[in-house]
Amino acid sequence: MFSTVTSGAIHGIHSYLMQVEVDVSNGLPSFTMVGLPGAEVREASERVKVALKNCEICLPPSHITINLSPADIHKEGVTIDLPVAIGILVSSGKIPQRCIENTLIIGQLALNGDVKGVRGVLPIVQMAVDHGIKRCILPIENVYEGAVLSSQIDIIGVKNLIECINYLKADDSEKNSIISPTLIDISNLFEQNTEEDNLDFKDINGQSALKRAMEIAAAGFHHVLMVGPPGTGKSMIAKRFPTIMPPLTKEESLEVSTIYSVAGLMKPKQPLITKRPFKAPHHSITPSALTGGGKIPQPGVISLAHRGVLFLDELAEFNRTTLDLLRQPLEDHEVNIARLGGTFTYPANLMLLGAMNPCPCGYYPDRGKCRCSEKEIRNYMSHISGPILDRIDICVEAPRIDYSDLAGSGTVNESSSQIRDRVLKARKIQEERFKDSSIKFNSEMSPSDIRKFCILGSNEQNLLEQIYKTFDLSARSYHRLIKLSRTIADLDNSEKILSHHITEAACYRMNDAIFNVNKESLRK
Repeated sequence: MFSTVTSGAIHGIHSYLMQVEVDVSNGLPSFTMVGLPGAEVREASERVKVALKNCEICLPPSHITINLSPADIHKEGVTIDLPVAIGILVSSGKIPQRCIENTLIIGQLALNGDVKGVRGVLPIVQMAVDHGIKRCILPIENVYEGAVLSSQIDIIGVKNLIECINYLKADDSEKNSIISPTLIDISNLFEQNTEEDNLDFKDINGQSALKRAMEIAAAGFHHVLMVGPPGTGKSMIAKRFPTIMPPLTKEESLEVSTIYSVAGLMKPKQPLITKRPFKAPHHSITPSALTGGGKIPQPGVISLAHRGVLFLDELAEFNRTTLDLLRQPLEDHEVNIARLGGTFTYPANLMLLGAMNPCPCGYYPDRGKCRCSEKEIRNYMSHISGPILDRIDICVEAPRIDYSDLAGSGTVNESSSQIRDRVLKARKIQEERFKDSSIKFNSEMSPSDIRKFCILGSNEQNLLEQIYKTFDLSARSYHRLIKLSRTIADLDNSEKILSHHITEAACYRMNDAIFNVNKESLRK
């Protein structure tokens, strides 16, 4: 007898619906699986047979053939154990075919029949919703993750194979008494995510210029590089940066949660990522860990920082080849990985936050403390390539803190909430400006968007031309300077970009020259 069970799987960051076609017929006992199954998928045959036996479900010796459609996509993962078991029972006449109609089933089986969690549930359920499926049966571990879409589809969580069978065989009027659909109100998840963070900008004394740069970066989602000697608060400020960032929107939250679901990083009681990611990898990270990949491609740290912050502390300690992998993601907001099994594209719209010392020992140009030779400083600076530096909007120095600032002297520092209020006001201006487009922050504007939203007066045009020629800016730096000026104007609640906005933005761009100035001063 033939049966078809609707299931789902992931391919890269995307999901697709899979038809598990099962045929049980008389003949020599065998269990054949076709449709480009991977190693984990092929092993499902043994898990399913033993799970059925341990659940005391007896099947006569039969010729079992499983086809995973579409057959031209390589199948990886363990999502098909449960649908294969159900398909065998339907083909054997133990469950009527009508019981699995309009139902998506995914889950991994333990040898005792328990249903274990799988990864990629959120995008699979979203695909089921898009195809009009009315019900989804998931492992109980993943039920909250799938219930994020409970307003559009019934989410049923099962603990074991027997529970799943009893639910499917029950009449429609009795199903809710066996297992009730899991419901989650997304709005409540965002309202509950208001707990205060222990980290706060009020803990940081001095560094007013650095704090201002962080405020601008948060408002427009601009890339930042902090350069200064050790102990000046670079890492301290970076760790507090998420406390001044605008919150994730529901749309952004679903994007981020999808990536974490595919990577298998969603916690059982965490149905949705509601805070902007903050990833801070060590400088020894490998290229594949940063960008993603592997034999079975997985999202890398770049993609896990999507819609959030990628903090690279001690930036110059990273391998130059590894850093240069950021070129395309910072420009295109995505990572493309080509493998034998296909080409995979992962989103990577992130804010790069870097921190570095001016030399290996950290104290250049203070020759009273700096012990580095000219060659060591040159090699250290060369780790940051020109193309990477050209993609950074704000390059700001973190100077040594004066004693009066460090001691406090009765000065009350601004708290994160105060800075965040100004950031949110600038964010609302951007929301209104880009309401008819897919752009969310000023930093995402294209050259055509800049011409539309960043109209300059004659004085501002002349100033910009002077800056462009004086500092020999690239075309990319020119556009980034305008976008940075637009964010500064938004923080000032100014409809137009004025000369002082351009001047302040140019100060951050001019600090890129610190790399060349340091090298030139070595000759003196």
